[in-house]
Amino acid sequence: MTSLDTSLPRARNATAPVAPEAVPLRQRLKAQGYDGITLLALPAAGFLVLLFVYPFLYGLFLSFKPKAGGLLANYARFFSDPFLYETIGKTLWLAVPVTLLNAVLAVPVALRVRDIRYQRVLTTILVVPITLGTVLVAQGLLNYLGPQGWFNRVLMTAGIISSPVKLIHNYWGVFLSLLITGFPFAFLLTLSYVSGIDRNLERSAATLGAGGWERFRRILLPLILPGLAITFCLSFVQAFAVFPSAVLLGSPAGPTRVISIAAYQAAFEEYDYAMASAIAMVMGAVQLLVVGLVLGARGFLYRGSTAGGKG
Repeated sequence: MTSLDTSLPRARNATAPVAPEAVPLRQRLKAQGYDGITLLALPAAGFLVLLFVYPFLYGLFLSFKPKAGGLLANYARFFSDPFLYETIGKTLWLAVPVTLLNAVLAVPVALRVRDIRYQRVLTTILVVPITLGTVLVAQGLLNYLGPQGWFNRVLMTAGIISSPVKLIHNYWGVFLSLLITGFPFAFLLTLSYVSGIDRNLERSAATLGAGGWERFRRILLPLILPGLAITFCLSFVQAFAVFPSAVLLGSPAGPTRVISIAAYQAAFEEYDYAMASAIAMVMGAVQLLVVGLVLGARGFLYRGSTAGGKG
């Protein structure tokens, strides 16, 4: 009987091993931890590598291949030449005040727009400068703020001034251009933060007798402060990379000779692409330093407020 049992064929419903080729590719990837979202992110990752990571690495490599001198000759030249390294201070002197002012102005405007009826219409009007671009805005300011522009004509007609106010081809022309083109960006980010705050928090505080300023200081500001730090970082990076405004509205050889102009001159006037790459690396390092300081301060304040709340 035992020999008869061993010779019987296997049951028909027994599970047979399936060849790997028979399993759909989607199920095999899912079994390995790859889902549809991961697959959709792969083209974006490839795009990022081709357009950002590779150019950065190539520029970093090129910066260490100077025309003459050792490995760090380009960086030594940059930091030993006042005409070059002073561009860092000039750029910061433009970017930091503009970014701070845009962030400060964006908060009350966003809070007001949040409560009005025609929010979409006003938001569309406020973001128009983004659609125009920096070059078109700069060209418009040349005509508006110039010696014969509308601004000076109105002031002179009203008898407020006797001679035109110089607002172009100097620091203030670039400052105003960055303010106009950067404010919509800061406003949109801030509006997204304040729109996500639960109104019941403010209503509860008002019921307990808190005034408008107290509600803002104790409820709104702590909630939007982390978002404001991100707004500052993104707006600062945008302002620090100023180029068209500094050329069209500023003084490229004077107070508005920003670091991007130095990189442009090295690349397309001196044809020293290695030096231009080194300047670009310094530019990126300064941006990362400022962003790191702001995000570090945000984390410190957040931990302090959390510890205070627990105490």
